[in-house]
Amino acid sequence: MKADLRNTLVVNFKTYAEATGRKALELAKVCDEVAKETGANIVVAVQASDIGKISETVDIKVFAQHIDAVKYGSSTGWILPEAVVEAGAVGTLISHSERKLMLDKIKPRIDRANEVGLTTIVCSGKETNDETIEESMAIAQLRPDYIAAEPPEMIGGDISVTTRPELILAFVDAVKKANPKVGVLTGAGVKTGLDVADAIKLGT
Repeated sequence: MKADLRNTLVVNFKTYAEATGRKALELAKVCDEVAKETGANIVVAVQASDIGKISETVDIKVFAQHIDAVKYGSSTGWILPEAVVEAGAVGTLISHSERKLMLDKIKPRIDRANEVGLTTIVCSGKETNDETIEESMAIAQLRPDYIAAEPPEMIGGDISVTTRPELILAFVDAVKKANPKVGVLTGAGVKTGLDVADAIKLGT
């Protein structure tokens, strides 16, 4: 069964030194404790090498940061979807801004994720808001489970969900017009607890 990410905080560990190996496990434990103490829904997206140990230790959901559209066989160096599932992941990010993919590379990864039961979050972000909305609509037609909208104005800087809610609403409306079955997550502009609350109010 696919993961329900409504009202969920997805924490991307990236490849920070503080979120790699043993430190990734410790950080995941903190996220797990916060989830249990507050009742918050938290997902951690971790490096492939950390999925196994973390998924064995915590109760919160664990996502891969990336998968490839490969199958069992001669694919040295690629990330096999079955491998991250066996390690304990229940979902994956696809086309994060730091691992950007063209549309024709996104669809095969969504298909492979569906084959093995991974929930998909495809990230959308271009140089302008209009381009990002256009990309989000195109991605929605590929039928991922969720799209993480990353308006360029909200990446870095001081602009947040709280100060510019209309940016997120524009993405939600565009995605729902393209494919009402696709969920929308706020992928940028979340810096405080108030931002989290506002993102949820906006339906992301």
